[in-house]
Amino acid sequence: MMTSVDTDLLRVLADPLRLRIVTLLAEETLCTTHLVEETGAKQTNLSNHLKVLREAGVVETEPCGRFTYYRLRPEVIESLAGQFAELARTGRATADANLKRSCP
Repeated sequence: MMTSVDTDLLRVLADPLRLRIVTLLAEETLCTTHLVEETGAKQTNLSNHLKVLREAGVVETEPCGRFTYYRLRPEVIESLAGQFAELARTGRATADANLKRSCP
């Protein structure tokens, strides 16, 4: 059985600032102003990263007056973690069975 990991999502989360945003949002729902304060990133740069996270389905928005709050969608992270767990289980089973392909 072939195990695959969502490489597009990995690319999204591989960026250090986006990973920092996700880490912060795992702890609480924050608006852009809070995220600028916490990360030190410029508003424009942060907005671009939030757009990428939103388009990837990692975060969702909640309008609140003139502010937009961002919330992590933990099920997306759980799904990715599950993909890695399955990859590890497959690797463990392969190692335990000592499976290897013969060289020609």
